[in-house]
Amino acid sequence: MTSPLAIGHVGFLTPGNYAENDPLKGLEDTLQLFALGEQLGFDSAWVRQRHLEPGISSASVFLAAATQRTQRIELGTAVIQIGYENPFRLAEDLSLVDVLAGGRLNVGISAGPPPHASLLGQRFLDGDGSGIDYSHERVARLAANLDGAYLGSADTVITSAAGRLRPRLQPYAPRLRERLWYGGGSLRSARWAGSAGLNLLIGNINTGEGTDDFLTAQLRHLDAYRESFAGSHEPRIAVGRVIVPLDSADAQTRRRYLDYAASRTERTLAPQGERRTLFCPDIVGTAEQILEKLTRDPVLGRVQELRLELPYQFEAEDYQQIIGDFIRLIAPELGWRARPVIEANLRLTA
Repeated sequence: MTSPLAIGHVGFLTPGNYAENDPLKGLEDTLQLFALGEQLGFDSAWVRQRHLEPGISSASVFLAAATQRTQRIELGTAVIQIGYENPFRLAEDLSLVDVLAGGRLNVGISAGPPPHASLLGQRFLDGDGSGIDYSHERVARLAANLDGAYLGSADTVITSAAGRLRPRLQPYAPRLRERLWYGGGSLRSARWAGSAGLNLLIGNINTGEGTDDFLTAQLRHLDAYRESFAGSHEPRIAVGRVIVPLDSADAQTRRRYLDYAASRTERTLAPQGERRTLFCPDIVGTAEQILEKLTRDPVLGRVQELRLELPYQFEAEDYQQIIGDFIRLIAPELGWRARPVIEANLRLTA
């Protein structure tokens, strides 16, 4: 099959599931999935950050561990809800992870009030929380911290056991600011991400503004982002799609995958709720069927990075099969090419 697409970067996003009574096994499974993704040749591996549920509550801590299991693959988080974070402390953690990774970290961020703040109450909030700024400005503060500028005036110093030194965020991770991404699903968020010079993450959920069609809305978001981009580096845009190939799955697993997709079809038929949320249908089928749908996706025709979004609550073996089928049977048909050293590994493990 000859594809009109020119995807040069493929990654996967995993939810980092674990059983509540055995979190270590699930976390270890996810670390092993990152290592397998590197072996297979993926360019990046991403993890979701989730709160008050059996998932990864601190992406920076998890990715610090992943730096010790991988050497080449880019590591990412999509997304950290900045409302739960202190922009300076988070910047310190992320900079430390990026140094440990040798400059491989990608940081996905979203703004807005933390969904569980009222439930957490004083376990989380200082006071009633009514004066806290959860806007895009909080993301801008994180970006400013990552810039690593010295604090105070030219002669400002601090004294500690390390001696006298000019104060700045430590460790400073050069160019991490250029690997800061915003999770954008609306015209407003896409425009802001562009004007702030952030890279753009778009996925299988967005807001229907003036249209009931998911792809039309997402194309408008792309245009808004590109028109407003004011960064000094080449902007990166990564598109996420839920893709589940059936090729090497057994019959029972195939049925389970198809039932999963069918259970989520209704939400894709019309805008949902007051915010008119639009959902992209999951893409489940053989590699040939998946490629037929991907090559008709007009959004993929305008980007170079594709992120395979793995479904929630699947088993470790499912994730291994899905990313294996995707990288071997689908990614090369989208224009992607493995790095030479990885191609040698694929021949050895075929």
